[in-house]
Amino acid sequence: MEHKRLLKVRRRQKARKPEFRRYCWNKKLRLRNKSWRRPRGLFNKLRKRYGGKWSGRIPVNVGFGSPKAVRGLHPSGYEEVLVYNPADLEKIDKERQAVRIASCVGMKKRLAIEDKAKELGIKVLNPSG
Repeated sequence: MEHKRLLKVRRRQKARKPEFRRYCWNKKLRLRNKSWRRPRGLFNKLRKRYGGKWSGRIPVNVGFGSPKAVRGLHPSGYEEVLVYNPADLEKIDKERQAVRIASCVGMKKRLAIEDKAKELGIKVLNPSG
């Protein structure tokens, strides 16, 4: 019950969280899809948090994290486990964990994994078809 509440809290927090883009991401193509890095320049306005178009921008801060109990979980509330073959399903706890079939797995083995998961009652996060 507590996990469901915290997942709702996380969803609400993520909706309000700004998109943290790297400094000067709009000027350099190579920075477009890069993750946040803290500006370290001596006169950098974003680091100093004042002036110009950077005055309204919010740098990454401690308060934007999700609740610790649900951090890293799938939105459905399960912990994701990557699976490569049907034998890997034996180690899965179906109450807490869900399966994601690796992208390198072919169709024949994928279908075998899905059949065995259905048999064991394990949720597959990326089923075929």
